[in-house]
This record gives sequence, structure tokens and C-alpha cells, in this order.
Amino acid sequence: MLARTVIAASHRVPTAVATPMFTRGYPGRTEGSTAASKEFGKKEKAIEDQYAKQHEAEQIKKIQKEIAEKQAELEQLKKAKEEVEKN
Repeated sequence: MLARTVIAASHRVPTAVATPMFTRGYPGRTEGSTAASKEFGKKEKAIEDQYAKQHEAEQIKKIQKEIAEKQAELEQLKKAKEEVEKN
């Protein structure tokens, strides 16, 4: 019986090592509680979504501008082709 107790006790981690000896306690708050709160998470997600939408809108504008430039270039090439065919 004593041998079992000694073996079981040797496998346990001492409590002084597992937790700090001196900790300052704040009632109702733990470390990182702001980052873990639901409201903070919702706000962070909303900000990320807003950034993503803004970034996508900027990319769409850029692509539309490139399309307009390519269409103008295509029109110029068509006009140049018609002029060459006339001569």
C-alpha cells in the first residue's frame, strides 16, 4: 500500500511549480479577458469584414479601369485596321 502511494505521488506535479506562488487577483477578470470577450470578437470581425469589402471594392475599380483601357485600345486598333484596309 505504501509503495502505491509513493509511486502515485512521484507522478504528480508539485502545485508550487504548476502555478505561480504570488498572483494578483482581480475579481471577474482574467488575463486576456478583453480579447476573449464576445463583444471584442464581434467588433474585430466587423472591422475585418469592412476591410475585406473595401479591399475588394478597390480591386473591382482597378479591374474596371483596366477593362476600360483595354476597350479603348481595342477601338484604336479597330480604327487603325479599317484605315489600313481602306488604303
